[in-house]
Amino acid sequence: MKTNKIKFGISYANTGSPLHALNGITKFILFMGWVTMVLTTFDLRIICVLILVGFSLLKLSRVPFATYKPLMIGTASVLVMNALFMFLIAPQQGVEYMGSETVLIAMAGNYSITTETLFYLLTVTLKYFSMFPIALVFVFTTHPTEFSASLNKLGVPYRIAYVVSLTLRYLPEVTKDFVNIMHAQQARGVDISKNVPVLTRIKNVAKILGPLIFSSLDRADVISNAMTLRGFGRNKKRSWYSLKPMTKADYMVLIVIASVLTLGFINRYQSEQLFWYPF
Repeated sequence: MKTNKIKFGISYANTGSPLHALNGITKFILFMGWVTMVLTTFDLRIICVLILVGFSLLKLSRVPFATYKPLMIGTASVLVMNALFMFLIAPQQGVEYMGSETVLIAMAGNYSITTETLFYLLTVTLKYFSMFPIALVFVFTTHPTEFSASLNKLGVPYRIAYVVSLTLRYLPEVTKDFVNIMHAQQARGVDISKNVPVLTRIKNVAKILGPLIFSSLDRADVISNAMTLRGFGRNKKRSWYSLKPMTKADYMVLIVIASVLTLGFINRYQSEQLFWYPF
């Protein structure tokens, strides 16, 4: 029987790039500032610049394109489907925002395809997609423990920060367990391919998820006992081995982030329309 191959490539990858040398706090602020910029703008020009800069940073991280190519294709497919559903639910949304109507293809009801609708859907789709590269940059270049240390440095209780670290650290392990259990079940004749009916496929997937859940709970129990034996949580504060000191490069990046956000807020405040529409 042919088995399905699943690869989990979305995790920390130490490639020694300049982005890896930055402090975890800097990268976290960069990520949050990027998301803030995306959420506050509907200017397609700014969104396109963010996408170009994001993929430039992704290339600077030195992570092979093949590592995140499947996720990029999947994300793009989901966003295209989302745009289709947006058109089906509110076909005249673009016309309302742009304040004009240029019909390209006349259709029944309100489902005529207009230039305004296409521009609106393009802007919203690229707006969501612009967060994709910076999210990968953050995940690829920030070690889970370093990220937790950064959260604690920013004021998040270290217990919560450590939970985040454990989640990010063991997510690839859970995925490996899923693949191993899936292969073991397929060797026993459990088929989850398209060759079987949907209900049968769901039942067979449950045969994989059951052992996966129990193995994950067993791992969590072992980790919990180990942390309890070492006195984790007794003190109000703790130190972090992986916490990096702030460097000149970090402060320069923070200045650039603050400057770009300031310009973005000024542009958003001065804009007369929510969407930039050149036609």
